[in-house]
Amino acid sequence: MFAPCVKYPTRLRENYFSIDDILTTQEKVPCKFQSSVIGLGFLDPGAEGEDLAAGTAMELPYWLARALCSRKRRIVTVEMPKPYREGYRQILSADANVVDLHKLGPYYYAFGIYLQSFGQPDAGEIATTLQQTFSTRFRRIMDSAQNCLNEDTTPVTGKLDELERVLFRVGQEGLTAFQSWQSGQSAKIVPSTMVTNYRKRKRQDD
Repeated sequence: MFAPCVKYPTRLRENYFSIDDILTTQEKVPCKFQSSVIGLGFLDPGAEGEDLAAGTAMELPYWLARALCSRKRRIVTVEMPKPYREGYRQILSADANVVDLHKLGPYYYAFGIYLQSFGQPDAGEIATTLQQTFSTRFRRIMDSAQNCLNEDTTPVTGKLDELERVLFRVGQEGLTAFQSWQSGQSAKIVPSTMVTNYRKRKRQDD
């Protein structure tokens, strides 16, 4: 169901210089135009004429939907994308670990936080689902990172969203650093480059 826009506190600040943020705000949001738009009929293959008629439904990038659905202008109403609706929230609540989150959205968590800015009636439930899903999957991600250090990780990381993939890499890097410390390699004292070069020059002079 399409709902009118209500200004809601933004919880994630956009970062113009972040590729991940640009890709996140490029995700599509189902919208319905509340008024006709002149000269944009080409956006709708089924449009009759050059104008985009009121009531036309289409998916728009988040950054555009947000600009058209704000306190100052309400040219469109928005609907939550399917991966954030009740049916998918129930699946995640049942067992979040078995869900291919990357298939639902490569930036599932970040995009879900951005969607809060529309102030939909189920915004609170979406936020709760995001938190619970992350908490449930976090331990398994860390366990996987610790147990497949020298194996092909594609079957594991293929089902993770981009944030989870970062956590997975951090987990593996942490394990590598710990093993290095445990074997004494991290504490090995080696002469500095300056000292080594000095000794070489001294031997040459001698």
